[in-house]
Amino acid sequence: MTYRYTEEQQEIRDTILRICAEFDDDYWLDRDKNGPFPHELHKTMADGGWLGIAMPEEYGGAGLGITEAAIMMQAIAESGAGASGASAIHLNIFGLTPVVVYGTEDQKNRMLTPLIKGREKASFGVTEPTTGLDTTKLKTRAVKQGDKYIVNGQKVWISTAQVADKILLLARTTPIEEVKKPTEGLSLFYTDLNRDHIDVREIDKMGRKAVDSNEMFIDNLPIPQEDLIGQEGQGFRQILHGLNPERILISAECVGIARNAIQRAAKYANERIVFGRPIGMNQGVQHPLAKAWAKVEAANLMVMHAAALYDAGEECGIEANSAKLLAAEAAVEATQTAQLTFGGFGYAKEYHVERLVREALLFHIVPVTPQMLMSFIAEKALGLPKSY
Repeated sequence: MTYRYTEEQQEIRDTILRICAEFDDDYWLDRDKNGPFPHELHKTMADGGWLGIAMPEEYGGAGLGITEAAIMMQAIAESGAGASGASAIHLNIFGLTPVVVYGTEDQKNRMLTPLIKGREKASFGVTEPTTGLDTTKLKTRAVKQGDKYIVNGQKVWISTAQVADKILLLARTTPIEEVKKPTEGLSLFYTDLNRDHIDVREIDKMGRKAVDSNEMFIDNLPIPQEDLIGQEGQGFRQILHGLNPERILISAECVGIARNAIQRAAKYANERIVFGRPIGMNQGVQHPLAKAWAKVEAANLMVMHAAALYDAGEECGIEANSAKLLAAEAAVEATQTAQLTFGGFGYAKEYHVERLVREALLFHIVPVTPQMLMSFIAEKALGLPKSY
């Protein structure tokens, strides 16, 4: 297969690259060292109407597809912003898909429009420290009391919670021993991140310092009935609507990170003179970069294929998970190859590739590990027994 941008898609890519050119390497070096959330990028994207690229037009979005969103997110990462820039934006694209699908008209107006306009920021509260990817076993409980729910529990690896106004929260409303299937009895809420009842503690981590990751301790958080999304007990099924778009967007970002690293390495290899010749003349430098480029562009075809399937309303779980597996692995190889091309300077922050190495490693692990991706593909594509 091949994939070529339409005129509109090429315009999206070119426009995003122009916008991101305002945020140069020095901007991202500062964010990587000191960690302020990139509010300026977020505001610029909001002012341009880009936060709602895949949201319905009637709530302020552009009504485009995940393909266009993937092109946008790839361009952000490719600009040099990497995961630090992309992670500040991408929750807007997939996070509130359950609201679009299951929300009432009042909820859509109340929840989607402020997010699209940039007036509110959201976080995604699913993962827990004792359950990991085994979502059906999560222990956060929401107990109905009159016209509200009272929530207690703990979440971990919650991005942007330091700056977020809202949280999309998955909690168990029916104890697991009282349901027929473990996927039942989980409910989804989109509500205020009320810091009187939620203790947010930032996790000091390896990279992407600009976009915070956190532990959350939830103590008697009151959630109004009107913040319940869809039917009580069906939250697990609801969040599945956001998982394939998430896989696709992060895969596109991996391609963007990898492309930026390869571009930096190729430029350096052309300019760096050792023993009277550019190091890029040596096949020992050329071949690893060429191989990395080929793997990245092959992965990108799977990313765009998965996005096209999703936008066509077709099953795309195998393709979305395959895109994540291929793109993340290609990004890790490309960034490390770029770092080696720079030699000792590849270890220096001022050359930026070491940041891309760390950020590629993040997306290799999250939101789902390569081992889980391979297990899914083995089961769904090859018909092998489920192993987890």
